[in-house]
Amino acid sequence: MDNVRPLGGDVYEIDTRMAGYSGITAGYLILGDRPCLVETGTSTSAPVVRDALTSLGVGTGDLATVVVTHIHLDHAGGVGDIAGYYPSAEIVVHEKGARHLADPSRLMASAKMVWGDKLDVLFGTLAPTDAARIRALGDTGSIDLGNGRTLSSHYSPGHAKHHVGLLDSLTGDLYVGDAAGVYLPETGDLRPATPPPDFDLGVALDSIALFEALGPQRLLFSHYGPVEAVPETLERSAEELRVWVDLTRQARAEGLDLNHAVAMVRDRTRERYTALRADDATAEQFELLSGAPSNVAGILHWLDRTPDA
Repeated sequence: MDNVRPLGGDVYEIDTRMAGYSGITAGYLILGDRPCLVETGTSTSAPVVRDALTSLGVGTGDLATVVVTHIHLDHAGGVGDIAGYYPSAEIVVHEKGARHLADPSRLMASAKMVWGDKLDVLFGTLAPTDAARIRALGDTGSIDLGNGRTLSSHYSPGHAKHHVGLLDSLTGDLYVGDAAGVYLPETGDLRPATPPPDFDLGVALDSIALFEALGPQRLLFSHYGPVEAVPETLERSAEELRVWVDLTRQARAEGLDLNHAVAMVRDRTRERYTALRADDATAEQFELLSGAPSNVAGILHWLDRTPDA
């Protein structure tokens, strides 16, 4: 299939074709003795992911584990559907997100408020998962991939309070979710992901430092793809966070409302990103991956609740 790419170490990148786009959200299949899917993508992506797994020889009774880095709908919106396709798979998520997979009503209501009419097109509807099938992770945990291989989880909030990074004991791959930002492989651009309501600069920087301390050999971004230059990329992740926070803090000090703050930050960061100087399709892809309105709103929310920041 043209949306499946082998990455070595029995790891396969799956383009989930979010909302019909390519290169927006990746899922990853670790194809070992106990096959594990990392990230499902959206509900509307679930059939795409199922077909990809089928092409790799994973039948309905073969998938052992589904794990998500966090419960945002572009990462976990397909969990309920995938759980239905693979009835023996265990669903693994941080404990702060587990109840929302069992009963998604509050999560979907919140998403509806944010996305409005775009919700169905972009994400679809997160179906509930039987609570008995969900394993809730604490600050650390381990997923058995078979034959002595494990995927260790590491609590990494800042982007979201229910976020974990996942380290493969065999390959050294670190699945970073959104904690290190979003990466555009076509241009090499890296941009932060700082949505409300959970963004916290200090905590986010601590999570990036934790990732560096884990000593990964490669970073696997959910948005999007593998990156081998680990220290340099994590350093850039931290720098991008500081730049966006500093500019948003300046806009707030000038008394700008959200729309004007977004316009100022977008204008003053434009030259940092090749994608925004490229063709319209690439710029649209980058904005969908890491929208300035969401980023600025998240930073403003953090500044409002953290007066001394």
